[in-house]
Amino acid sequence: MRKAALCLLTLAVLLTVGCASGTGYVRQDYDFQKARNVAVVKVTGAVPSQAARVQLMDYFNMELLRRGFSPVERSQIQEVLSEQDFQARDITRPENAAEVGRILNVDAVVILNVPTFDERISMTAKMVDVEDGSLLWMGEGSGSTGRTMATITGGLIGAGAGIWAGGDRTGKVVGGIVGGAAGGWAGRTLSPQEASTARKIIGNMCDELPRVH
Repeated sequence: MRKAALCLLTLAVLLTVGCASGTGYVRQDYDFQKARNVAVVKVTGAVPSQAARVQLMDYFNMELLRRGFSPVERSQIQEVLSEQDFQARDITRPENAAEVGRILNVDAVVILNVPTFDERISMTAKMVDVEDGSLLWMGEGSGSTGRTMATITGGLIGAGAGIWAGGDRTGKVVGGIVGGAAGGWAGRTLSPQEASTARKIIGNMCDELPRVH
């Protein structure tokens, strides 16, 4: 009986593991050593909350740091956007993004767009030269969050926990209580999978970005 529970739990974990892919393209004639100071100025699209936008910005900054870039802290960017009245302007336009970059005194700015954020996450991003507004790099990627399987896996985990706790027919009540609690929790814990998928997507997108020194 308990072997069956372990099998159910193992299957649930395997079903919730998401996959991700991404790629990027750089401007071949540009010396990225001149673009060390950068700022991720905007995250747009179907992101569910401001907190999630901040997370995505942080993940992107981590990748930039890993490649030798010096990203500007997001609170400083928000302060500039507020002071310069950029909140009502479309800074996803290269010329406006470049203007923000000049005010921040950086070499390039990055804009991240998230068209879908559900069962699958898809992203596009671009790095813009603040001097002339030209594109230096573009990336795209997507991945599965495993959200489709959330209800199923919640039920599987709940059933597995029920079998484990109940053991036999005499333990059905205890098993049902434990299983219900575990299943309900599993159905709500999608954030870790989404975060993991987003980090993988961003990492894959940034693979073509040159390392700077």
